[in-house]
Amino acid sequence: MTSASGPDADGDRRIVHDGVGVVVLGVCAGWSLITAGVHGGRPEGVLLAVLAVAAGYAAGRIGGALSPVGAPLAGALAGAGLTVAVPHLAPGPQITTPPGHAGATAAVLTLSAGAACCAAWAASVPAVRFALRGLAAGTAVLAGVLGSTSGLVGCLAVLVCSLAAGRTRRRGAGLVAMAAVAALATGLTWAVAARAVPGGLVAALEGRLTPHRVELWRDAWQLLRGDAALGVGPGRFGELSATSAESLLSDGRPHSAPLQQAAEQGVVGVALLAAAFGWVLYALWRGPRPTPVVLTAGAALTALAAIAAVGNALSFTTVSVGAGLLAGMATARPLADEPSDHAPDTRTRGAGRTPAW
Repeated sequence: MTSASGPDADGDRRIVHDGVGVVVLGVCAGWSLITAGVHGGRPEGVLLAVLAVAAGYAAGRIGGALSPVGAPLAGALAGAGLTVAVPHLAPGPQITTPPGHAGATAAVLTLSAGAACCAAWAASVPAVRFALRGLAAGTAVLAGVLGSTSGLVGCLAVLVCSLAAGRTRRRGAGLVAMAAVAALATGLTWAVAARAVPGGLVAALEGRLTPHRVELWRDAWQLLRGDAALGVGPGRFGELSATSAESLLSDGRPHSAPLQQAAEQGVVGVALLAAAFGWVLYALWRGPRPTPVVLTAGAALTALAAIAAVGNALSFTTVSVGAGLLAGMATARPLADEPSDHAPDTRTRGAGRTPAW
């Protein structure tokens, strides 16, 4: 008979957290349809984002199982190549760069750096590991060359966190810290939108974020106050925001994923966005990959959350697919055993073993 702590029990737990993900993403899609039915709007953007994350996650699980090194390496190269081949990640010729595309570039480069670092931890040959970390550093250089300051900071943060993860024994504590960072970034945007921060800090933030973006955030806050439960309907921010209507280059979004969810889908929409991020961290915590791989992927996804809190990154399908891919590869169970000689607690977690905090 198979022990309760054997492979069957491990498989049951994986089914549970995969099932939680299906439920969370399904409710996100369903809530967008409900709010669109009540107030009108266009839920297609939310539905496409949910589909992109789910498809990326499934593909990442398959690729990560088949090739723990090759799959993230291919993802890292694809992300870096995309930012060069498709400037600003926007189709068609452009006279000027619409606001928000810089955030998408930063997000893709950050995810690429995370994928390269995950591949490095999965590699068993020191020279290969060094080359893959060099690729992550090169991604940061690419961000600097492209003028993406947030991308440069994100890539360097992921690289530093990945190196530190090699000496981390408890993945749970690291993932909790990452959740706190994402919550802090979100809370700051909400405080600015609600005029709950000192004027000097607002002036400093406006210097980096531009007064136009801050005014968009405040419009989103006002729309939330008008209907905190349901919001104004998905895709309707642009037609109801005075600041957006006055801008010639407006894309109809507040350039903050949490505030967009709040304005268009109410507090329930924000809770669902937080639940989706929490599910990814939970899946990483309970996943079978070594702790450095888990924490590296968590750092990249946390950096993405911070970028999305002050930008428009999640409005791009490329970013949603990339986030799903990285999460899937970092939670996949490789068909072959991974090396366990990197650092303490880097071994693959055995079946039935409770994740350490």
